[in-house]
Amino acid sequence: MRFEFATAGRILFGPGRLTEIGELAAGFGPRALLVTGSNAERAEPVIRSLEAAGVSWVSLGIAHEPTTADVQRGVALARTEGCMLVIGFGGGSPMDGAKAVAALLANGGDPLDYLEVIGAGRPLTKGSAPCIAVPTTAGTGTEVTRNAVILSPEHGVKVSLRGAGMLPRIALVDPELGYGMSPEVTASTGLDALTQLIEPFVSSRANPMSDAFAREGIRRIARSLRRAYEQGDDRAAREDMSLAAMYSGLAMANAGLGSVHGFAAVIGGVTSAPHGVVCAALLPHAMRVNVRAFRERDPESPSLRRYAEIGQLLTGASLAGAEDAIAYVETLCAALHVPSLSTFGVQRNQLPLILDRSAVSSSMKANPIALTRDEMEAIVERAL
Repeated sequence: MRFEFATAGRILFGPGRLTEIGELAAGFGPRALLVTGSNAERAEPVIRSLEAAGVSWVSLGIAHEPTTADVQRGVALARTEGCMLVIGFGGGSPMDGAKAVAALLANGGDPLDYLEVIGAGRPLTKGSAPCIAVPTTAGTGTEVTRNAVILSPEHGVKVSLRGAGMLPRIALVDPELGYGMSPEVTASTGLDALTQLIEPFVSSRANPMSDAFAREGIRRIARSLRRAYEQGDDRAAREDMSLAAMYSGLAMANAGLGSVHGFAAVIGGVTSAPHGVVCAALLPHAMRVNVRAFRERDPESPSLRRYAEIGQLLTGASLAGAEDAIAYVETLCAALHVPSLSTFGVQRNQLPLILDRSAVSSSMKANPIALTRDEMEAIVERAL
């Protein structure tokens, strides 16, 4: 058995820990680039803590998934302003943007020099500038991963900037930042986290450490996602979801993903559909098609037992099987009012493009079984 496990340099978890960010930042330098999402006012507690610790700052807003232009803009701003560190505060978009800026601050060049699929794919040879990642939603887990998802509008695709040096120096996870999150965002981010726990658990690159995080994360989502959706101020549920999201990042960063994310990266590049919603719309159908493919072509595969174990983790029933896992996810998506892909403008005439691009994605390569084109098409068709 051979595997590698990597994560952020330090993980700080717990209610109220955001107040520590000023002193943490001061350890890296006196001036920070603060990358925020669409609601920059939410970063006021961060700013107060930075100023109290004597750290000056300049802000960069990323209200959507970060583009290559956003990254270039952030690097230029950080250099002009003499920033020694980068703080990502918000959902996956500002954190990915912050990680990408920190990587290019240290390595130089253009994003396309390093991006996979659409770029030159050069390795990031230097460790990133210091980066602190602070999630305000419980979904992406990017605070503990070594990649950043970047949208290239001119190519119509989302791809990863990737490297071991991109792991944040500090992941600061404060569940209190999720209090008051809307039911819609709770649903989409929570189901994204569930996808990022299920896919690594059945991935062709799963390992004992990623399995441990996946199992525990799935249990916590099973008991808390619907509660967090229905009762946004449920402290225990919010804490569970923050942990589960972080566990999903730990699992996927070290075991890979699968067909859902293979499709989601492409669909997110050709439409405005939020990533978590795309994953949620695809997840039950991908599970069903994968299970059927195993039963038809490899019925003795250990992966089938893993799908059955997912059923047990989700339902709490010791005799649950793969079909119970699929049924649970279908029921959960219905209860959380997950819209179809067609709601966001995905059309059948886009299927050839989606299938072509998804087939060569890095996530699809980690799917536990190689899917035929017909099977891939069935997943997207059912999610429309």
